[in-house]
Amino acid sequence: MVRRSLATLAALVTSLIAVLAFALPAHAVTLEQKLAALSGFSQPTAASAASWRAAWQNQAAWADYAFDWSTDLCSSSPDQPLGFDFRMPCRRHDFGYRNYKAVSQFPANKDRIDSAFYFDMKQVCAGYSGVSKATCDGLAWTYYQAVRQLGSLVVTDDQIQQVKRDAERNAQNADA
Repeated sequence: MVRRSLATLAALVTSLIAVLAFALPAHAVTLEQKLAALSGFSQPTAASAASWRAAWQNQAAWADYAFDWSTDLCSSSPDQPLGFDFRMPCRRHDFGYRNYKAVSQFPANKDRIDSAFYFDMKQVCAGYSGVSKATCDGLAWTYYQAVRQLGSLVVTDDQIQQVKRDAERNAQNADA
């Protein structure tokens, strides 16, 4: 147990050192540097999650990277389903999606970003036991499956409005 804890701590320290090295560039950030930082922030590991969280809490240090830190949390799904707080996993997931799309590298990295999302939610669930943990794990699995299957869909507002109009028209026709 101690050996495993030391190994985890060593991995975290190594990741933080690597991340800090990227956080303080002496010149303009290259695409390769940005991709390396994105990769470090999007792994399904505790060290990667901790590195991303530290960066998220100090976004100004990453200004040269021009990262998109915006989020809509868990999109149209509850951010805290049944009280399980998935907000931070959703933030990191949005970060991965938005920033890999911005550098046209999304398809090659989507599966890893989704796996990191699932890892993060399981970390939330690890704080529970019994029925609560099983429920949380089930919700995490459901959220993960949703992003795996639907996360790469690109839907415009016009398409959403068209679907809405079609549904309203179908409802009116059904009432007639």
